[in-house]
Amino acid sequence: MHVLIAGGGIGGMSAALSLLRAGFQVTVCEQAPELTEVGAGIQLSPNGCRALEYLGVFEQLRELSCDPIRKEFRVWNTGQAWPMFDLGKHVIKEYGYPYLTVYRPDLLTVLAGAVESEDPTAIHLGKRIAGCSQDETSATIHFEDGSTITGDVLIGADGWRSVVRNELWGDLTPTFSGMVAWRSIIPMSTLPPHLQESVGTTWIGPGAHVVTYPLHGGEIMNFVATIEGKTWDVQSSTAPGEKSECLEDFAGWHEDIVTMINAAPALLKWALVSREPIPEWTQGRITLLGDACHTTLPFLAQGAVHSIEDAVVLTRCLQGEPDVPTALRQYEAARIERTSKMVRGATANTGRFHSEELRTDEGARTYLEKEMSANPIAERYDWLYRYDAVTAPI
Repeated sequence: MHVLIAGGGIGGMSAALSLLRAGFQVTVCEQAPELTEVGAGIQLSPNGCRALEYLGVFEQLRELSCDPIRKEFRVWNTGQAWPMFDLGKHVIKEYGYPYLTVYRPDLLTVLAGAVESEDPTAIHLGKRIAGCSQDETSATIHFEDGSTITGDVLIGADGWRSVVRNELWGDLTPTFSGMVAWRSIIPMSTLPPHLQESVGTTWIGPGAHVVTYPLHGGEIMNFVATIEGKTWDVQSSTAPGEKSECLEDFAGWHEDIVTMINAAPALLKWALVSREPIPEWTQGRITLLGDACHTTLPFLAQGAVHSIEDAVVLTRCLQGEPDVPTALRQYEAARIERTSKMVRGATANTGRFHSEELRTDEGARTYLEKEMSANPIAERYDWLYRYDAVTAPI
């Protein structure tokens, strides 16, 4: 069976690797002239590490990543710390895999390298998709240069602006959420010693939050500062940012936040987009994967992880069911409830991370005890981390 994959990001490469290892013929069509990743860091919770083990790249990636000792919340102005998870032995004992923080280019490089090891001809760059079509026996990608490619299956892994999705169901492109994320990677050596600790930290405050964690063997710090009430009037979803504007956005925040902003070599502004989960992913021999079907705000740290899970479950369905449309419907049914719950959970975390109750010291203490104690945290995250894409019902 020949599977076409539109998009060579983390989801597309995970699908390609999973399918190749299962014996399928795969062609990945990526619009970029070279494989690149931006956005700096991602978090790989145990469910993602479990799926990467199935793909055969977990140990290689682990060597390039960081294994923080804990996750914690900190209050925006006082810096009060509130433990979230012990990410060491406890997580491994509970879920069987660690919680890693990963430099996105490292993850894409490892996945693409494994794909090329399986089939050096699988990845095709500079192939910008214009549309797609299908009949009872095949699916075809149409490229902007007028060329086409036909296979037995088409997987739209072409991101939140998905051409494949919009071709099948009309324009379902997510819209600007009103939030902007300031992103940077900061050389760890430029930060004071207390900020170099191997900890994943989420600073929460009224109308904004900041996430930091180590990357690339602890050489760099990932910095993402999200704020509400912004406008966005450029066509691209990213734009260079001025340090003075970022400092103004986070005026009054703890001195550690100011230190990190000042230490940032450069800042990039990202427009955060969102939409309600779409109700259908599959038509005939074409289906969707990753951001194309479950675009999410990044507030559960599950976007990339769920695209990797998609890849594993999709492969299992195509392996077990020779009729392609039936297999793709099976894949959708196995994944849509979980991914929709994830998207809505990430949206709900916006309110939790940006609560007005955090404005005063007394309000912050009460809020942390109510929302961030052991039971509500377990309720929000345990179902995510315990999932096994390799054995989940399909």
